[in-house]
This record gives sequence, structure tokens and C-alpha cells, in this order.
Amino acid sequence: MGLQRIAAATVSLAFLAFPPPAGSVDSSALWHVVHDLCVTDARLTGLPAPCLAVDRRAGWAVLKAPGERTQVLLVPTTRVSGIESPRLLIPGRPNYWQAAWAARRWVEQRAGRAIPREKLGLVVNSVYGRSQDQLHIHVDCVRADVVAELKAHDDEIGPAWTPFPVSLAGERYRALRLIGAGLGERDPFKLLAAESPEVRAAMGAQTLAVIGAQSANGSPGFVLLAAQGGRPENPDGHGETLLDHKCAVLGPAA
Repeated sequence: MGLQRIAAATVSLAFLAFPPPAGSVDSSALWHVVHDLCVTDARLTGLPAPCLAVDRRAGWAVLKAPGERTQVLLVPTTRVSGIESPRLLIPGRPNYWQAAWAARRWVEQRAGRAIPREKLGLVVNSVYGRSQDQLHIHVDCVRADVVAELKAHDDEIGPAWTPFPVSLAGERYRALRLIGAGLGERDPFKLLAAESPEVRAAMGAQTLAVIGAQSANGSPGFVLLAAQGGRPENPDGHGETLLDHKCAVLGPAA
């Protein structure tokens, strides 16, 4: 990487790690890092710097979240603004959530240990709760109190969207259960849009989380959580608050 490109990477990553005051945020910083640096380096040298990985055929990159110990971001390598993009609902589009779930291996590497699936989460914030206008899925540990509430109310989560009975990280969510070790072709963006015409029409206001689950009988699965931002009771739609970027849920290292 030449000196000019190193400088560009430093500036862009600084915007992500230490956002400037409101109104002056470079909302394209993440796109420039992934598209201009990671994808270009992967094509020219085979190395995805400054990303951890780039899959040009599948159309995604994994980037360590600046300033965070364990968190990584799964980012499309094509221009996708965010959860509101109609492109995400087109049949045959990549399932970025499945790729994000696979990217948990980088979280585990940085945590220095395997992480139980119910303590790992993926989150996309709403248009009200993000600083970047390029879709990115946050991948990190889940807050201990959220893990406890999901376990306590496990039998109240079913295969259709229903209100979760208690607040999670101070917000009220709707929940849906999926069975299986992986998501496969089941795309949470499409599952959320299918909830109702009203939700589909307000996708940009939605925040969406996918949290690993393990049933009492040992069957693996996922819990999907969604909430609508832009309202007095939830102005930000910032589902990232379900995550713990210090991974305290894992307890002290062995």
C-alpha cells in the first residue's frame, strides 16, 4: 500500500473510530475503506488490507471495528445504503446475515476463546441510529442481561413475529425464532419485510438483530429481534445497544 493510500486509510478509519461532531461525519468513510482500499488491495495483491477478509465473488468484506477489541463489521462490497435499500429484498441477493454469522470466528479469535452461540449477536441499526450510509452488520458479544432475558422467556418466542414480553437494553422488541445451526437461504431482511405491509414500507426505521440460540433440548437456532426507531419511545432504532463490545458476558479469561 503506497503512502497516499496509507494516509487515506488512516483518515477514513479515524472517522469510524472517533466520529467528529454531529453534522460533520463523513457518512461514506466506511464505503471508502472497503471499496477503495480493501477490495482494491485484494484484487491487486491478494491481501485485503486494512480489512480482515474480502470475498469478491460473494460480495462482502469483514473489517475490524476501529477502537473495539472484539467487534467486526460485515460490509457489502457493492453500494448498499442500509436496511432501507430495496436491493436487499430482491430474490437471489446475497444473504449477508449468513456471512456475518460465519464472521463470528474473528470475534472468537480476538476474544481468545470459543463463544457459545447464545452469547453472539449480529445487528443492523436503523437510519436514525447509524453514522454510515453503507450497510454494515455489527458482529460481537451480546449483553449478559439480554442473554438472561432471552433464556428466561425462551418458550414465549415462536415462528411468527410477536412482541417480546420485556424490554431489552431499555427498548421493546418484536421477536421471531428460527431453528437450525445456520441461516442458509433464510434472509432476516426478507423475513422482517414479510412481517406486514407497514413494516415493509418503513424498513429504514427498523433496527434488526440476529442472536444465536440454544434450546433446552440442545437444538441450535436463532432469535430475530426488531424494533422501529423514529418514535418517542425509541427515537434512534439503535439495536447495537444489545451488544457488549467488551464481551463481559464471557467472564474473566481462563
